[in-house]
Amino acid sequence: MKYVVFYNPQANNKKGYEEAQKVSAFYPNDTLEFVNVLENDYQQVINTTDADGCILVGGDGTVNYFINHVDCDNLTKDIYYFGGGSGNDFLTDIGGTIGGEPVLINKYLVNLPTVEVKGQTYKFINGIGYGIDGYCCQVADEIRAKDSTKKIDYTGIAIKGLLFHYKPTQAEVIVDGESKTYKKVWLSPCMIGRHYGGGMIPTPEQDRFDGNLSVMTMFGKGRLPTLMVFPSIFKGEHVKKSCVEVRKGKQITVKFDHPTALQIDGETILDVLEFTATSAK
Repeated sequence: MKYVVFYNPQANNKKGYEEAQKVSAFYPNDTLEFVNVLENDYQQVINTTDADGCILVGGDGTVNYFINHVDCDNLTKDIYYFGGGSGNDFLTDIGGTIGGEPVLINKYLVNLPTVEVKGQTYKFINGIGYGIDGYCCQVADEIRAKDSTKKIDYTGIAIKGLLFHYKPTQAEVIVDGESKTYKKVWLSPCMIGRHYGGGMIPTPEQDRFDGNLSVMTMFGKGRLPTLMVFPSIFKGEHVKKSCVEVRKGKQITVKFDHPTALQIDGETILDVLEFTATSAK
């Protein structure tokens, strides 16, 4: 059989092609065509190739770019995902492993939710981070701009933000028309999956196939009490705390009272006052 392997040479500290070569170990008797995504268009390659399937190599940002540039609801090829890059929450959510055998992901690419933010609409595969998670992505982008080879410590950024730098907001969260207002909001992500942020599980009961989205709001406490609760998000146990509320619905709007960075599958948008996420089902 023949497969197209999509890779970004700039990914993984400019080791994207080297990372893509690891796919060969799983297809010793097949033909692999390696395609540089910086020089080729996903949709055009998929439409014209005679390959039996395509393999995406990268992290969450790679999958996010793919779903926003390809007509995933009308795919004619099998799409596989080989986890690389710096963030693999999608792979974790679907039970894959970094460096493991490529996973067929067509069923995860259809009927995806959308988010409208600052007049633009995007599909997402994991979730929207709004609050200190968006702040962490903003700081990480600033670090990479200074040194693209530096490893990002998201947990360390979050702890420093909780203790010193991040300013909590007042938020209005509207779920299917029902509005609630929260004070001292630290996090208010909206999720189609369970995982984000390199290991956090903000919505442990979320089912990406049930037609609903989940919004988790962490609110009401000062810096030190919030810091005490924060580690439990890595096991999904934060939802048992009184300062956390999870709500589910098909359309979710979150409004903050001052501009804050937001991330969509790890991609940062600055100075956001509100977003609206809508399920496709």
